Amino acid sequence: MPIEQRGVDTIPEEERTSGPRDLISILLGSNLCLGVIVFGWLPPSFGLGLWPSVTAIVTGTLVGIAFTAPLALVSLRTGTNLSTSSGAQFGVRGRLVGSVVGLLLSLGYTALTLWVGGDVMAGVLSRLTGLPDTGLTRAAMYGVLAACTVVGAVFGYRLLLRMSKVLSVGMVVLLAVGVLAYAGDFTTAAPPQTPYLLGSFWPTWLLAAVAAGLSGPVAFITLLGDYTRYVSPRRHRSRTVLRATAAGLLFGLLIPQLFGTYTALAARAGAEYAGPLVAAAPSWYLVPLLAAAAAGSVGNAGLMLYSMGLDLDAIVPRTTRTRATLIAAAVATGFVFLGSFAWSAQDAMTSFVLLLTAIGTPWAVITLIGYVRCRGRYDEQALQVFNQRSRGGAYWFRGGWNPRATAAWALGAATGLAAVTTPFYQGPLLALTGGVDCSFVLSGLVGALAYTALTFRSAAATATAAPAADREDRGPGTGPEAVRTASPAR
Repeated sequence: MPIEQRGVDTIPEEERTSGPRDLISILLGSNLCLGVIVFGWLPPSFGLGLWPSVTAIVTGTLVGIAFTAPLALVSLRTGTNLSTSSGAQFGVRGRLVGSVVGLLLSLGYTALTLWVGGDVMAGVLSRLTGLPDTGLTRAAMYGVLAACTVVGAVFGYRLLLRMSKVLSVGMVVLLAVGVLAYAGDFTTAAPPQTPYLLGSFWPTWLLAAVAAGLSGPVAFITLLGDYTRYVSPRRHRSRTVLRATAAGLLFGLLIPQLFGTYTALAARAGAEYAGPLVAAAPSWYLVPLLAAAAAGSVGNAGLMLYSMGLDLDAIVPRTTRTRATLIAAAVATGFVFLGSFAWSAQDAMTSFVLLLTAIGTPWAVITLIGYVRCRGRYDEQALQVFNQRSRGGAYWFRGGWNPRATAAWALGAATGLAAVTTPFYQGPLLALTGGVDCSFVLSGLVGALAYTALTFRSAAATATAAPAADREDRGPGTGPEAVRTASPAR
């Protein structure tokens, strides 16, 4: 199989051969891994029992899917990834906001997947062979997983799709066997000596709904376009693609996360997940657990690393996707070592997902508003101006940036960060929300209201290829036709 040569350029129609079933396969297969399973451990680690944990995860996931899945339709129309597509709202240079958000999301989840997978592999090998479970052993496991992950990410979408199709079957079998393996130790009560993290039930439940449930779909706000850009809108209806995306996210997230809750309660996993999970596993399940840790981690981290390479390629157009992927892999591996040896797993995970959710939500909301306004019609060539090191086009705005969209995102992100509660940081707006983390709702609401207010007058005259807000800020000679004659940027 040849290495994929496409970066964030527009995928030609003849190469857009994937379909809705492929979306389900890649979203299901890539998420059946310990990096997603571990999120199911968060609610019990916060002090919640079985049913509160389940309701928090399911509620948060459903809300997140309703918000996230429509983003898949953007790249279905543009033929490029979501951060580049957001140039229609933020400008061809302003779309770097989305690239940075996507890079941070993928970086964090790649590191988390390698971290948890490596820890479980080291623990299993220790039980199987007597090999000491030391920092050196874990470091070796991180290195092995990272190397395998790089291979999948470098070869690109086609190889990752094939891997996901295999994993979607194999991992379901391994997890089903795992339900039997841990059945004897299962309990519906929270782990012993685990009080409510936020002092009482409802604030803790809401935190679990955001950190464990909502964070799953939100992790895909910049990733979905990596897959739907290979789906042809001429052969597949938007409604079918939307349903496939929602189904893939629903089953791909709920199956592993609920398995994580189940095993966390069975293993009495309070402050740590990997160690108790391995210790509670019956001897006959150790080899299947080792296979699940290795294969699942490579599949999920490979997909995340692939997205990181695209985002870095979008930020630095002079590089290639392959080179960008290798750089991203080195950085992600560094974060694995830093996280493993310097941070508490629960604190690091909670802080990461809450902060990135607060920053990413207003960007996604603004991108969706733009999609609705332009009715899914984009100037594909104008979106690629920055990648081609040119100037002009329908989305040039002011120097390649749309100040209104950027200001709306900044206001939303700032509000979200001021309303978030993490083990490391407490936002000043928590005094107004009764200590409840409302960062997701407030960041999205403020971002949407600010963007709508700042672009209200021009939105009334929306054009066919781009919102009228685009044209209001453009100077002469920057229409769609100008892209064809745009001069190289100096």
